[in-house]
Amino acid sequence: MADPSFKKQVYKVVAKVPKGQVVTYGQLAAMAGSPGAARVVGQIAHFGSLHLPWHRVVNAQGGLAVSYVPGGRLGQAEALKREGVVVSENFKVDIHEYQWTN
Repeated sequence: MADPSFKKQVYKVVAKVPKGQVVTYGQLAAMAGSPGAARVVGQIAHFGSLHLPWHRVVNAQGGLAVSYVPGGRLGQAEALKREGVVVSENFKVDIHEYQWTN
């Protein structure tokens, strides 16, 4: 499992992602101080606090998470759409348009 201090940093960063924007797992890992730990971020997101905006985290191609809780990709897509993010029929967002650059 993830180092508790890294997990805490991931939580802090994901909490700051603005409505209507997204970050990639790799970007989130780098912002939390551990570049290259995208898979660990995915693990943290999957088992993490439901009170954080995990729906704003996508893969490097803008793809939504199959195992997103609650509701899989459909649930993540609906949450993003409520914030004004356009989600394609193949469950992707335009990463260049919606990526948070902090």
